Amino acid sequence: MEVSTETPVKKTKRLTSVVWNHFERVRKADICYAVCLHCKKKLSGSSNSGTTHLRNHLIRCLKRSNFDVSQILTAKRKRKDTTVTLANVNYDEGQIAQIKEETIVPVTYKFEHEQKNEMINLGSMKFDQERSRMDLARMIMLHGYPLSMVEDVGFKLFMKNLQPAFEVMNNGAIELDCMAIYEKEKQKVFELIFNLPGKVTLAVGMWASPENVEYLCLTANYIDEDWVLQKKILNFITLDSSNTHDMLSDVIIRVLEDWDIAEKLFSMTFDDYITNEDIIFRIKDSFNQRKPLLKNGELFDVRCATHILKSMVQVTVEALRDVTYKIRESVRYVTSSQTKQFSELSQQVGITNERRLFLDYPMRWNSTCLMLETAVEHRAAFSLLQEHDSAYTMALSEREWEWASSFTAYMKLFVEVTNVFTDNKLLTANIYFPEICDVHIQLIEWCKNPDDFINSTAMKMKTMFDNYWSKCSLTLAIAAILDPRFKMKLVEYYYPQIYNTDAPDRIKEVYDGIRDLFNEYSLRSTSFDQVSGRLACSLPSTSNGSRDRLRGFDKFLHETSQNQSVISDLEKYLEEPVFPRNCDFNILNWWKVHTPRYPILSMMARDILGIPISTLSPDLAFSTAGRVLDHHRSSLNPDIRQALICGQDWLQMESEDTNPYSMHSPLSIFIDTN
Repeated sequence: MEVSTETPVKKTKRLTSVVWNHFERVRKADICYAVCLHCKKKLSGSSNSGTTHLRNHLIRCLKRSNFDVSQILTAKRKRKDTTVTLANVNYDEGQIAQIKEETIVPVTYKFEHEQKNEMINLGSMKFDQERSRMDLARMIMLHGYPLSMVEDVGFKLFMKNLQPAFEVMNNGAIELDCMAIYEKEKQKVFELIFNLPGKVTLAVGMWASPENVEYLCLTANYIDEDWVLQKKILNFITLDSSNTHDMLSDVIIRVLEDWDIAEKLFSMTFDDYITNEDIIFRIKDSFNQRKPLLKNGELFDVRCATHILKSMVQVTVEALRDVTYKIRESVRYVTSSQTKQFSELSQQVGITNERRLFLDYPMRWNSTCLMLETAVEHRAAFSLLQEHDSAYTMALSEREWEWASSFTAYMKLFVEVTNVFTDNKLLTANIYFPEICDVHIQLIEWCKNPDDFINSTAMKMKTMFDNYWSKCSLTLAIAAILDPRFKMKLVEYYYPQIYNTDAPDRIKEVYDGIRDLFNEYSLRSTSFDQVSGRLACSLPSTSNGSRDRLRGFDKFLHETSQNQSVISDLEKYLEEPVFPRNCDFNILNWWKVHTPRYPILSMMARDILGIPISTLSPDLAFSTAGRVLDHHRSSLNPDIRQALICGQDWLQMESEDTNPYSMHSPLSIFIDTN
């Protein structure tokens, strides 16, 4: 028979191309053939024919099992750190150039580890189109890539070369996949919030687009079962241009009903863009009717602390606008043409400060503060420059220099406090009370300034601050009391400086407030304890008899112990000495450890400490502009925009479980512009 004349070729040397892992070289008479191991098709196997035609056949071969390219990439990464042996591969000088041109095909890699050998057969892996589609959609969502990238020529070419079997989708198909991922992840977040051991506080933020479209962002803040402070974006809503601000409360209520969050809601933190008291009242009243809020809603309305600082800075900047202009032009004049002369004048008046003058970036108020500060330090040199240089026409009067000095002190304090508020990714609520109290005390002193201009500006800031203080002082004080390093002592330290003779009454108001809140938590925990008691009574008897004769004693012990706990939990905490202050103190770890000792107070601490007193990132905190969405996100359909923003936040939280330093906040997809 004809087939019998085909005999395997004796290999005088190894076939170097990895293509030969898929072909058998046989000889019929004087002709060499390469027989495909998958479909048995014969192709030329002559050494003069090369291997390009064999490689092309493998790409088209329908019977060859597809393999997962990700396995090859994994193998390549492992090869960098481990010893790798390629089975049946040997390199000859004359064939290296040819090997470089080969398309990667399945090959068995042997990874030689110190303790064990691991074999990965890439040829046995099958390509999964559906899984790869979802992986692509997840990647786009996770990293904030534009959806249109799938239609880019470069991306299509890359995917074709990486995995020819992958069918690249269009923009619309990727949108559907992203929406599917969003719905799946949303269900996970819904279940997570439902099963939280404590309550949540919602941060409400307003955004805008370059086209002046407004958006509403709702973020849930909470402390989880491991006592870790967390936050998740729940919604990013596009507001209809036909809706008035009065309808904003209806939008928020409707969205929160969709999350069924009424039972879990503790408070809401609003930024400065939602100042309509009627909106906040309607939201609070709506949830109060569903289930009475703690302290009758006294702690429900929280305002962003960093926003109040920005608002007071804006008052300062506006009041000092003309003086700031003169200083900016003076600095520009000196740094552009008179550097040497100004340096000599500075030495003449004894200025040894090494900090150089520099121009500010007007959109960053902290840079304006630093410009003013360095200019005031060179005040004497500027005065001398006026005498020696007739071209210098932006000289300040002595009174203007006094204004600049005073207002710079205001702004410098605000910079320091803002840095504290934005220094860490997430801050617990106990951090804010001493900083806000320092601002309060300084405002009182500034209002005593005899200069009418400085006094009137300070009074404007004080009026704004007093409105904030009236809404948030109790929340701030309770959070500080729940810090074992402070307890009531911090309130007793600051309030006499703020209220003078009225301090005892104000301190009593704070104590009554935390006591009343504790009593509400005690009452609300009673139903849970009763259920726990019934479950304990229903446990199987541990005695040898047919019934537990001491079951009644267990009930008695539970009831009497609980009554003692309700009475003594808060008092026991306050009467014990304060914890020493040190830089390594972690308040959440402290409460996690002391939960058995203060079971009810720890429930209250979990909810209070999780309140976001400030909601601004460092970039936005020091910017004179508001939150503005980038052009890419603002051009999307409202549903897909919300899915991508929320989905990115949720997926990043999952990624941070394994690599907490690999991701950035989803807020990085936004930009701040004027």
